[in-house]
Amino acid sequence: MSEERRGKRPPPPEETAAGSEAVATPGLPAPGPDAAAAAEARPAESAGAGPADAGEDAAVLKDRWLRAEAELQNFRRRAAREREETRRSAEEGAMLEIIAALDDLDRALATVPESGSPEPWTEGVRMVGSRLVEYLGRQGVVTLDPVGQPFDPVFHEAVLEMAVPGLAPGHVTQVLLRGWRRGPRALRAARVVVARAPDGEA
Repeated sequence: MSEERRGKRPPPPEETAAGSEAVATPGLPAPGPDAAAAAEARPAESAGAGPADAGEDAAVLKDRWLRAEAELQNFRRRAAREREETRRSAEEGAMLEIIAALDDLDRALATVPESGSPEPWTEGVRMVGSRLVEYLGRQGVVTLDPVGQPFDPVFHEAVLEMAVPGLAPGHVTQVLLRGWRRGPRALRAARVVVARAPDGEA
């Protein structure tokens, strides 16, 4: 019998795979060296994430939450302030229109002669003016009567200065157009004449 027939049988698969680093699974690609290194590094990374890292993450999240809450509160305050300013501006605009109508009524009454009996229409004009003034009063709007008072640039608008005997300089001596105020705010400054020192006096 020839040597090929009596030849040695092929070595088993275990012997042919000896020396290789990994055994390939039938139907799947053999894992490479990179995959093995990543698998070894994974346990080390998970072992490094301890309670200290979790505490730091919680502190960061809490800081972000507090900042967002503060920004939200500031936004709410700004929005409320803007709404209040818009409402007040609209109300004061309507009140200034009523005040302008009162000015027209005052001009109409100024044309009525003082002597003689008043005409019937004048009583109606006065009643309308009184009703408008009452309505403004219910809204907190009052007229200014600064005659004899010190000049206040917040509520008064000086149109003219003149020397007035017996009145200290810097005081209001005459009102040319009455002013109006609403609480601490001047709705419309009064146009006034202010007394000054007589000529020749320091």
